[in-house]
Amino acid sequence: MLRYTLMRLGIFVGCFVVVWGLVYSGVAPRGLGGSNDLWIILLALVISAPISFIALRKQRDRASEQIVARVDRAKATLESNRSQEDVADDAARAQGQAQG
Repeated sequence: MLRYTLMRLGIFVGCFVVVWGLVYSGVAPRGLGGSNDLWIILLALVISAPISFIALRKQRDRASEQIVARVDRAKATLESNRSQEDVADDAARAQGQAQG
């Protein structure tokens, strides 16, 4: 998961540098007023998103498999804890009925 995040960040930074160079060289349009930095960030995001979607498909699939595995483990742990509570409740009821 960390690897995918770092790779995606790397693609964004690469796009940011390219867009910054294009804007300051005059090839790409500048933002209005003081919004030039925001314009560069937004343009880099728009360009890097489809690149990441295509280039990082395998890493994204691996990351999602890891997330699914974690969720399944958490569900199993919760179910195990729930069944332990049910057994403890049943034992307490049985002990209370035996004494009463």
